[in-house]
Amino acid sequence: MSELEQLKAENEKLRSMNEAKSDLISISAHQLRTSLTALKWILKIFTDKDLGKLSLEQEGLLEKAVESNERMVTLVNDLLTLTHADDPSIKFKFEKINIKDLVDQSMSQFKGETSKKGIGLNLEDVSVGLPDVECDREMISVVLQNLIENSIKYSDNGDTVSINLSASKDTLDIKVHDTGIGIDHADQASIFNKFFRASNAIEKDRIGSGLGLFTTKNIVDRHKGKIWFESSKDRGTTFFVSLPISQSV
Repeated sequence: MSELEQLKAENEKLRSMNEAKSDLISISAHQLRTSLTALKWILKIFTDKDLGKLSLEQEGLLEKAVESNERMVTLVNDLLTLTHADDPSIKFKFEKINIKDLVDQSMSQFKGETSKKGIGLNLEDVSVGLPDVECDREMISVVLQNLIENSIKYSDNGDTVSINLSASKDTLDIKVHDTGIGIDHADQASIFNKFFRASNAIEKDRIGSGLGLFTTKNIVDRHKGKIWFESSKDRGTTFFVSLPISQSV
């Protein structure tokens, strides 16, 4: 076997191993999510007091159980998304998409949560004639949902999350700004690392897996785009995403 043939064989072996790993994670995560969903509904029966009134101690234990379940659901969902976004053998489906429509859809998913927390969520005036963008609809929806959810998660009553869309000659630019707790300067260099969580997020016990921003950057990179942020602790954070309008550029 020639050196080139040996290299091809080794690459094929690695590809097969990577596919097997992705399949195992995906199957396991799906099964775990099914179990967690069932547990969620069982817990809901108790939180709705369908089985009678609970003592203060029981309510405290139930609240911890619900929070633990939410953390696991978040982790499983993030793992499933990461498996898709991180596997180069899974091809993205690029098509012309109206980003404003995706933003509207993403925002609608968080109306209940923002209302409950007393957080403002708004889309600023959109530039006239905003171009469609060649992207994977599902994956860019994940980017938008992750950034909006992140801003809401790290904001409190009275804070605001605002989204701005604009375009240049070759790019569609997305800005997600919040007036929340911000990111400590010491944590900023690691914010896109896998499983990293900012120190003030841990201190304030905000639910998260540390995979959301890692996955978001991975998706943006695979779209040949750029993502960066500006943040000050206790003064808020702004994430910027720049996507090429065409993937052929």
